[in-house]
Amino acid sequence: MSSSDRLPIRDTRPQPQPVKHHHSARYYAQRVRESFTTRVTKVLCAIFLSFLLVSLIVFFIVWLSLRPHRPRFHVIDFTVPGLAQKPGLDNAVITFNVTARNSNQHIGIYYDSMEGFVYYKDKQIGSTPLLHPFFQEPKTTTVVYGQFGIGTATLAVNSRRWKEFVNDRQHGTVYFRLGIMSVIRFKVSTWKSVHQKMHVNCDVAVGSDGLILPAWKNRKCSVYFS
Repeated sequence: MSSSDRLPIRDTRPQPQPVKHHHSARYYAQRVRESFTTRVTKVLCAIFLSFLLVSLIVFFIVWLSLRPHRPRFHVIDFTVPGLAQKPGLDNAVITFNVTARNSNQHIGIYYDSMEGFVYYKDKQIGSTPLLHPFFQEPKTTTVVYGQFGIGTATLAVNSRRWKEFVNDRQHGTVYFRLGIMSVIRFKVSTWKSVHQKMHVNCDVAVGSDGLILPAWKNRKCSVYFS
C-alpha cells in the first residue's frame, strides 16, 4: 500500500492545558489602588495646568491694562518775536509752549524735575528750568510753558549767531529744535517706579515774522528714555 493510501491516524494523547494563574484578593486590591492613583494624578495635573493657563491669561490682561505708556508731547507754539524787529538782538526772546499728555488709564506720572533747551543747527543756545515738581493724573494734559531770553541769561546768542537767524529769515524759514529733559516716576495705586530720565525732542520752524509756521504747529515730539 502506498503512503498516499494510508488513513490518517488521530492523536489521542491528552493535550497540555494552559496554566491558569489564580491571583489573591490583595493583588486585585493593589491593582485597583494603582488605577485609582493614576486617575487622581491625571486629574490633579489637569487642574494644575488649567489653573496655570488661567493665571497666565489674567496676568497678561492685567499687564496690558497697567503697562505704562510714555507721555505724549506736542508743540503748540514757538515764537522768536525779535526776528521781526530792528535791532532784535537786544530784546532776543524765544517763547514756547507744549502739551504733555498722560494717556494711561490707571497710571499717574510724577515729574520730579523738568528743564528746557533750545538748539539752532544742533548747537545749544539756551536752557531754562520748567515747572515745579508735580503729579499728573491719568488721562490728563498739562501745558508746559517756557521762555529763553538774553535778559534772563537763559539765551546765549551773540551778534554773529543772530546774523545767522536773520539770514535764514530772509529765506523765509528759521529752524530750531526744542528739547525737554525730565526725571519722572510712574505711579500705580500705591506703587511707584524708579526714577527714569525722559528726553523730548521737538523740531520747529518759524517764518519771517518770528511765529511758528502752520505746518509745524501741533506736531508730535519724539520721546525716549536714558
